[in-house]
Amino acid sequence: MKNKSRITRIMAIAGTVLVGLPLAFMIITSVVGSIMSRKFLMDYFIPAELFFLVLAGALLLTWAAVRSRLYLKPLIWIIAVGLAALVGSQGIAMASGLGTGEREAAGFWFVLVIIIYALYVIGVITLFILGVLLSRALINAKTNAEIQAS
Repeated sequence: MKNKSRITRIMAIAGTVLVGLPLAFMIITSVVGSIMSRKFLMDYFIPAELFFLVLAGALLLTWAAVRSRLYLKPLIWIIAVGLAALVGSQGIAMASGLGTGEREAAGFWFVLVIIIYALYVIGVITLFILGVLLSRALINAKTNAEIQAS
């Protein structure tokens, strides 16, 4: 049983790191780029561009939550809302012509796409925070019985 709890901890920590990497990369490139150009620059699409890392981390966090029975409902909700926001923002961008360049990046459709995409980024940030909370709970639990009882 000790091995099972160790594997669950490793999955939670690895999932948290994978979810956090796109956020960290976005911040690091923003700081470096802003210093070099002497004006604020941020590629806020990095969490979507590195979606495969977020997805892999979300799967690991979900599996760790299933095994430990901790934070499962919030994780599933955040993943579902984030995925819907990402697909929705891309779908609206394509349907409105923003994604193909037919429409200028301004006006109602642009603002709507950005607001829906912001929900995805908020979801990734929340998923990272839940990953930290799950990892801490698993690390602080002394035995597998404590993990199951939490």
